[in-house]
Amino acid sequence: MDEQKRTYFCIDMKSFYASVECAERGLNPFETSLAVADMTRGSNALCLAISPKMKALGVKNRCRLSEIPAGIKYEVVPPRMALYIDYAADIYSVYLDYFSPSDIHVYSIDESFLDVTAYLDLYRKTPVDMAKLLMNEIASRCGIPSTAGIGTNLYLAKVALDITAKHSRDHIGCLDEDKYRLELWDHRPITDFWMIAGGTARRLERYGVYDMRGVTELPAELVYKVFGKNAELLIDHAWGREPCLISDIKNYKSRSHSVSFSQILPRDYTYKEARVVMQEMAVNGAEELMRRKVITNKLTVFIGYSRDLIPPGNGSLRLLSATSLASPLRTAALEIYDRIVSKDAAVRRLGISFDDVVDEGCEGYDLFTDPHSAEKERAVQRAKIFVHEKYGKNSVLTGTNYLPGGTQRERNGFIGGHRAGYDDETGKS
Repeated sequence: MDEQKRTYFCIDMKSFYASVECAERGLNPFETSLAVADMTRGSNALCLAISPKMKALGVKNRCRLSEIPAGIKYEVVPPRMALYIDYAADIYSVYLDYFSPSDIHVYSIDESFLDVTAYLDLYRKTPVDMAKLLMNEIASRCGIPSTAGIGTNLYLAKVALDITAKHSRDHIGCLDEDKYRLELWDHRPITDFWMIAGGTARRLERYGVYDMRGVTELPAELVYKVFGKNAELLIDHAWGREPCLISDIKNYKSRSHSVSFSQILPRDYTYKEARVVMQEMAVNGAEELMRRKVITNKLTVFIGYSRDLIPPGNGSLRLLSATSLASPLRTAALEIYDRIVSKDAAVRRLGISFDDVVDEGCEGYDLFTDPHSAEKERAVQRAKIFVHEKYGKNSVLTGTNYLPGGTQRERNGFIGGHRAGYDDETGKS
């Protein structure tokens, strides 16, 4: 099949978390002022979502509660990630009623790509009519409003969603390469385009480039010199080209594998308090490695400071042998932390990455490891995982979890770094 004639959808749920909360209350998100935010974090809490009604009033998405104008009356509800995942699964089931899973790529909890090329004739629909059918089905079954981008490749479908659909009365944007060059080559700011971040935009500004037309006019040699291997993607996107298919995404195998965790602390933490959290993160990470049946011999730790008063720090350490046992991983994490932390600065962000993970069948012992002690610790750790999976993550805790500043007990009820919405801290809904 001619790849130029393919048809892709990129469908996004409007203000997904807020729309779910409105649907649960039988409210119209276009007529209801509602914000999803964790009030326990104070008036400066970040809004995970605001309803379309609030956006229409000029409130910016992902704002803080303190930034919402005083004259706007609105309701604040706590995040319920488990509920949003259930809704996302229901929306995915709508797609499955019409398309094969091989033609669906879930990009995020509220956004998906669909290759509808082979289905338009089957359902006797134009691309716009097919998109309207799906959007109406989602609204009817789930009560969630959506927006759609239609393109002749994945990139154009995403750009049609992000830029063109916003100005369409039916919330559907359509692009092919010719229309893209005609309507969007001079669009600014350039950061509105998919995968053009602030750093890329600033580097382009040095050469007087502020839009996609400007990218196409730069010498290719210069683009490769400035952006390296990312130059090919940038040039293709500037012309509206994207050779990648959904099948390519599904067949992609990452060359490197890691398991990582990060968190923003609820307040400014001292060196000692943040050290407790780092210890919790290392132990929690070790359990996750064992749960996934993988091991690692390399750790990386990241530390960010309050209000970015000093630059963030990071450091790595390679172990003598790969493992998923908590004790050596905790020791290594704390060693890195103590080495790179600024003890006089307030810590606000922490991250830990277990790099170069491999199958646990590759595990061995070095000359300094007691195999009997290691096997005993492994048995205890596996028993702990079993209890956690059956009774909830807070069913078995350690003394460290009760130290001042510890966050793991609370985070055990989180999904994706936000509150799951469970009724109790055992993890049962």
